[in-house]
Amino acid sequence: MTFDALKSVEGLQEAGIPEPHAKAQVRLLQEVIESDLATKRDLEELRKAMAHDLNELRQATKLDLKELELRLTIKLGSIVVVVIGLLVALSKLKIL
Repeated sequence: MTFDALKSVEGLQEAGIPEPHAKAQVRLLQEVIESDLATKRDLEELRKAMAHDLNELRQATKLDLKELELRLTIKLGSIVVVVIGLLVALSKLKIL
């Protein structure tokens, strides 16, 4: 977005605003535009940073899921061992 200060001052003067007031208003508007609006470069930097953060989050999530899968596999294996042990013990006691 480009802001033509001279054109803005002239437009305000044509609308009946005295030149010193018009210049003051345009200076204030320029300060607001320059300080508060994001530029294309700002947005591109933000996009890159967010893409990087998202990629890191994906990697961390993959690692967390692999760790969780391993823990669940170990727990399931433990349960299977306990159940087999119970079945063997019950069969020796002739309960089954």
